[in-house]
Amino acid sequence: MSGKARGAPRLPVLLLTGPTGAGKTDLAIQLAEAAPVEIVSVDSAMVYRGLDVGTAKPASEVRARIPHHLIDICDAAESYSAGRFVGDALELIRAIHARRRVPLLVGGTMLYLRSLLDGLAELPEADPELRRDLDGRAARAGWPALHEELARLDPAAAARIAPNDAQRIQRALEVFHATGQPISELQRARQSPLAPFDVHYWMLNPPDRALLHERLARRLDAMMAGGFLDEVRRLRDRGDLTAAHSSMRAVGYRQLWAHLEGHYDLAEGLRRALAATRQLAKRQLTWMRGETRGRWLDPASARSWNRDICNALKALGF
Repeated sequence: MSGKARGAPRLPVLLLTGPTGAGKTDLAIQLAEAAPVEIVSVDSAMVYRGLDVGTAKPASEVRARIPHHLIDICDAAESYSAGRFVGDALELIRAIHARRRVPLLVGGTMLYLRSLLDGLAELPEADPELRRDLDGRAARAGWPALHEELARLDPAAAARIAPNDAQRIQRALEVFHATGQPISELQRARQSPLAPFDVHYWMLNPPDRALLHERLARRLDAMMAGGFLDEVRRLRDRGDLTAAHSSMRAVGYRQLWAHLEGHYDLAEGLRRALAATRQLAKRQLTWMRGETRGRWLDPASARSWNRDICNALKALGF
């Protein structure tokens, strides 16, 4: 770990990611108990107040003892975007450095991680009239037909968007028609918001898939015993939330909400919640395997990882 690059001092930023259920939070807390770090959550569900049990938020006594950020900052009826996350995270990184401490960003929301590592493209605002036109065309011809149009206009974007991914096809076509430029080109022009910092990035390597699946099943059982269903019921009983809100689309919440709406019984809701959690872990691992910037961290070597970071930060004067 180095605090300098090309003669210019750069302050350290630590980043730890991994699939859901792999133990990221426990590792982060252990490090924060031994080193002068503050934890910044990289989790799109933990930002919401009232989503506690189903997001496996750190216990209140832990958060009282160890500084945690970007947890409980939004009402469940609000939306929270990757752009807002990047702005909030950068502000926190600077504030933590000003306290002569080190930010430790922890979480598995890959959209947030990508936005932080790669930057956000400067894209136009949504155009309601253009979107209505695209929706109408899709209703007549189908989204695969619009995907074919996108393939002619922006082959690079079409190659990474599924033919039935309505939201992303619509956005890519909207950007092209609004700017005359392919969204793929605009995205390539972006810069990493973390460029001014000395970034150290680890990806937690989970146990084998069968063991991870078993761990996820046990965690869901513990959540249910801890009042997960009652938590979703309280949120639904507020009266101002629907299944379409971002908060209620979180894994687990979506399936239990549908159960409470009468779409299926509780056993089926839990089966679907567990399947969705396993699918999330699979998507996270797939993304991590394509990452070249992060270093794999074996849970068995967590103790030496912790010790090495403590020593390195001490050498840097933290």
